[in-house]
Amino acid sequence: MKKIVLLRLGHRPERDKRITTHVGLTARLLGAEGMLLASNDPGIVETLEDVVRRWGGDFYIKNNVNYKQEIKEWKAAGGKVCHLSMYGVNLPDVTDELKNCDRLMIVVGAEKVPPEIYQLADWNVAVGSQPHSEVAAVAITMDRIADDEPLEREFPNAELTIVPAERGKQVIENFRG
Repeated sequence: MKKIVLLRLGHRPERDKRITTHVGLTARLLGAEGMLLASNDPGIVETLEDVVRRWGGDFYIKNNVNYKQEIKEWKAAGGKVCHLSMYGVNLPDVTDELKNCDRLMIVVGAEKVPPEIYQLADWNVAVGSQPHSEVAAVAITMDRIADDEPLEREFPNAELTIVPAERGKQVIENFRG
């Protein structure tokens, strides 16, 4: 099974709480096992851990990581690094290579990304050549490189489960005892 982790760079706690939360939620939904936050924001950790507790799965988040160290350790363990940007090779041109990675770290920035990231990454990947959201970049990339249908994934140990319905909301509270 493919191991994917997301590294979030440049998170500004006063400005980026919602976007960083959405980057984490999107990565979790589409198959990442965890998110590394290269900033100190315990609120993001608390929010994402609450989602995991209520909605299931075993997604983790590490707060205030040293991005250089995380990338170095990831690569030392045989992993590859994909930096999502507007600058780089087009996603369709490297999708097959990314799909074939057993261990993939996806890096996504908030503010200006340090230039060394472009050197540390195995791929700098353009998800479109126009300004866009990092949430969209993560979603498109992870959907394209998924081994199976990520939207049909089930999350174990969920307290809550949504029942698909054409109209209305139906949520089941799962007994966990």
